[in-house]
Amino acid sequence: MLPVKGSDREMGRFVRLAISETGLGISLAFIAGAVNAGGFLLVGHYTSHMSGIIAAVANDLVLGAFWLAAAGLVALGAFLCGAAVSAALINWGRRNPRHHPYAMPLRLEAVLLLLFGAIGGLLANEAVVVIVIPLLCFLMGLQNATITKISGTRIRTTHMTGVVTDLGIELGKLFYWNRRILGPDGHFVWADRAKLRLLAAFLSAFVLGGVAGALAFTWIGFITTVPLAVTLLLLAQAMIRAERRDTGSGKLPPEPEQFPPQPTPSSSTLKTSVALGGMTPPAPRAP
Repeated sequence: MLPVKGSDREMGRFVRLAISETGLGISLAFIAGAVNAGGFLLVGHYTSHMSGIIAAVANDLVLGAFWLAAAGLVALGAFLCGAAVSAALINWGRRNPRHHPYAMPLRLEAVLLLLFGAIGGLLANEAVVVIVIPLLCFLMGLQNATITKISGTRIRTTHMTGVVTDLGIELGKLFYWNRRILGPDGHFVWADRAKLRLLAAFLSAFVLGGVAGALAFTWIGFITTVPLAVTLLLLAQAMIRAERRDTGSGKLPPEPEQFPPQPTPSSSTLKTSVALGGMTPPAPRAP
């Protein structure tokens, strides 16, 4: 393997950070927030979370707004098709070693983003709504399924309901007061701080992406989709380069990162722990 010098070494570090599960999840959460904001400014609807769309379909059916209900079902079907296409591309890539399984969905998403920008910039508002809502739903389903496959179902990036729920669970553990050293069943509440930081990073990236997307789509218009698409293409290319480098050096591609396991305290640690929020006191200094 050729030696790495100077800027090449720094670029290698950047590439590995970008294609790690955490880095990729944060990047895609930012892009999803920006695309959601742009879609809402264009058509007045969010297109990434299916819970709201399904609830709207139910309301429209009860109120007799069957055309709106049909539009919601089209959006739901587009999201479903996007997820299915992502799974098909990934599985096909796994069976064809010459193609990176995760780069293909990211490239397709980049193309669809550019198509979204072109449609928004060229067509009238009435025609845009009919085309863009299914397109954005397909795009969000494609992205969500891709990061789901990469992370082993641990990460979602196009909607934050699960992220906020998990964040609340970890905060509940963090502030839980263990009045006893051990519960009746020997259970001690520990907060997974690494997971807490990771979830907060995903949520922050989505919010920042939404703010940046709203500002960019308002100020410069649909040309905003160009840097977002370029970012996706760079991420896909970085994944390909990393796999080629690892394969060429005789090493297997890195496994997806796992949330670090929660520590299992020993009995002696529990006896001396402070029963507050799963925190243990610092070790005493040597005399």
